[in-house]
Amino acid sequence: MYWTLELATKLEDAPWPATKDELLDYALRVGAPLEVIENLQEIEDDEEVYESIEDIWPDYPTKDDFFFDEEEY
Repeated sequence: MYWTLELATKLEDAPWPATKDELLDYALRVGAPLEVIENLQEIEDDEEVYESIEDIWPDYPTKDDFFFDEEEY
């Protein structure tokens, strides 16, 4: 399983919290790339409820990871 920022953003609007099956259903309905569906299928725990993309991909960048000063704008 590999994630990129582009692939992970396809799940930003997913109905969090969600199970693996709910995420797969969402990805299929929105027409997510095949790589996203394959990554979701590789998740081993079918019953776990994921709160966000960070639960699936711990290295998902957050706003804190970017050097952007919102006060400047």
